[in-house]
Amino acid sequence: MDFVLTDAEVRVLGCLIEKEMATPDYYPLSLNALQNACNQTSNRDPVVSYDEKTVADALEALKTKRLVTQDQLGRVPKYSELFLKSANLVQREAAVLCVLMLRGAQTVGEIRGRTERLHSFASLEEAQKTLQTLEEWGYVALLPRQPGRKESRYAHLLSGPPENKEEAPSESALRNEPMENEAVAKLENEVKSLRQELEELKRTLHDFKAQFQ
Repeated sequence: MDFVLTDAEVRVLGCLIEKEMATPDYYPLSLNALQNACNQTSNRDPVVSYDEKTVADALEALKTKRLVTQDQLGRVPKYSELFLKSANLVQREAAVLCVLMLRGAQTVGEIRGRTERLHSFASLEEAQKTLQTLEEWGYVALLPRQPGRKESRYAHLLSGPPENKEEAPSESALRNEPMENEAVAKLENEVKSLRQELEELKRTLHDFKAQFQ
C-alpha cells in the first residue's frame, strides 16, 4: 500500500464500505449520514463521538489519497469510496477488511459471525482462507496470541504495522474474563478438596494396616 490512514480515516472509509455493501439503496452518504455511521454504537469498536469537522477532515484526506470521491450532482454533497475497486477486492475480501476496520482485531470465528450482513461465509475455513489472501496482499496481519487465549486475532494494516505490544483484549474477551476466572477458581478448589480427601484416605489406610502389624 502507498498510503497510511489515521484512525478517523479508517473509520470513515470503513463506514462507506459497510453502507455500500449492507444498504446500497441509501448509498452514497451525505456528511451527516456518514457522521452518524461513524458514531453509531452497534458494530463499532471503539465507539467514537466524532464531530462534523473530524469527519469532513477525514473525507478531505481520503479524497487526496483518491480513496473517496464526492458526488456534486445533488443539492447535498454525497460521498462514496473508491478503495475496493482500486484494490480489486471481491465481496468476501471487502467484508472481512470492513469489519476489521470498524471493530478492531478479531478472531476468525468473530470475523465470520460479524460479516454475515455483508457476506455469508459457508465455513470457518473459507473465512480463514480469505484472511490468508488478505495477509499475502499486505492488508491484514495475524497478531501474537494473547496469554490465556485459545485463538489469535487478525488486524488490518491500513494504519501501518500493528504496534509491537501485547494486543489489548476485545470487549467480548473482557466480558468473558470474569466467567473464565470463576471457572478456574472453582476447578482449583475442587482439586484442593480432592487432594485433602486423598490424604485422609491415605491416613485411614495407614491406620488400618497398622492394626495387623
